[in-house]
Amino acid sequence: MEKVVHRLRLSQQDAHYGGNLVDGAKVIALFGDVATELLIIHDGDEGLFRAYESIDFLAPLYAGDFIEVEAEILEVGNTSRKMKFTCYKVIQTRPDLSLSSADLLKERVLTTQAIGTCVVPKERQRVHHG
Repeated sequence: MEKVVHRLRLSQQDAHYGGNLVDGAKVIALFGDVATELLIIHDGDEGLFRAYESIDFLAPLYAGDFIEVEAEILEVGNTSRKMKFTCYKVIQTRPDLSLSSADLLKERVLTTQAIGTCVVPKERQRVHHG
């Protein structure tokens, strides 16, 4: 099945809480972006997000962290596409050392994971698999 990965840096504008903590809603919005790209690759259409089965926030994210957001199709129905979403921290800020210090993590840290379903109406599916 197809998979997409986006790598980006969380900015000061993404910080929502004290201590530059990033709101979990930011990651959920990014899950929507990778879902859209995956549906375009798979079906030739952006589709619509229908529902999340689960969302787990496992580790905090801060302004300045670099993350990788991934989406992968798990199951394909007639119009539904069940997807797995993950967000990993790959670079962590180190404000305890200086305002510009950061560490490349030896292993990615899973910060958020989710399972969700998107729908692409049959008449909008332009890419044929088979």
